[in-house]
Amino acid sequence: MRLYDQHLHTWNSFDCKTPPEQNVAEALEKGLAGLTFTDHFDTHPSEWPECKYDDAKIAREIDALRDRFGDRIFIGKGIEVCYQPERMDFILEFLAKHTFDVVLLSVHWAHGKPVHVREHFDGMDPHTFIHDYLTAARDATAHIAHMQEHGGHPFHILGHMDFAKRYANRYWGFDEPINEPQLIDEILRNCLRANLIPEINTSTLRNKMAEPMPGKDTVQRYADLGGTCMSLGSDAHSPQYVGENFDDAVGIMRSAGIKHLAVFRDGEMKPVDVD
Repeated sequence: MRLYDQHLHTWNSFDCKTPPEQNVAEALEKGLAGLTFTDHFDTHPSEWPECKYDDAKIAREIDALRDRFGDRIFIGKGIEVCYQPERMDFILEFLAKHTFDVVLLSVHWAHGKPVHVREHFDGMDPHTFIHDYLTAARDATAHIAHMQEHGGHPFHILGHMDFAKRYANRYWGFDEPINEPQLIDEILRNCLRANLIPEINTSTLRNKMAEPMPGKDTVQRYADLGGTCMSLGSDAHSPQYVGENFDDAVGIMRSAGIKHLAVFRDGEMKPVDVD
């Protein structure tokens, strides 16, 4: 199999100190066919001062890595955009001025609250927390679908669509399949309308949770609705996690009948067979 990790971080993200070449070395060690760097682009006014995304610096580093390793592995330039509807004009302007192999969209906030800040959710139970997050993800993907239908396609992959599951586990010890069939359906249908490929994010597996984001029931539902491709992302912030648990993710895809990875180069999707 030719597997690609299309969600990982380096010292160009505020929450990571990994030199990019360490990620490449790990990807080669694990036999990956490619990896794409997707450092954080966080534009909320409370986070923008800490955002370290420097496109020129990242491009120089990737060019140097391609010179060293490009005959052995694909090295992509991507970006992880935190969905902020009030900042969308700024985000779209930035994306239009730069080139990427892939643009990953992630919903890290729900109704004006950062999911990773515990005190915003005091007094809430995990089921309500997840429900609120999924309504935010539904609204975000509906926005992207509307953009697609009016000729705009700036985003390629939806990162960790049930991201709140990670924090529900941290806050309350929650580790169950998500029981929100209507919201899950709406998000997946929006992805199909938006030509936005859902990612299987394996970071929860290394944290000893039972399923990746999303889990097998959601992947099966995506296939039932007509989805044919998904992306893989480790969300690695340390090099040893690059490509981690991808065999599990591929097994979930195969069981659901999804036979292709969606691999992006120069903003174009190329399906790669996982059979």
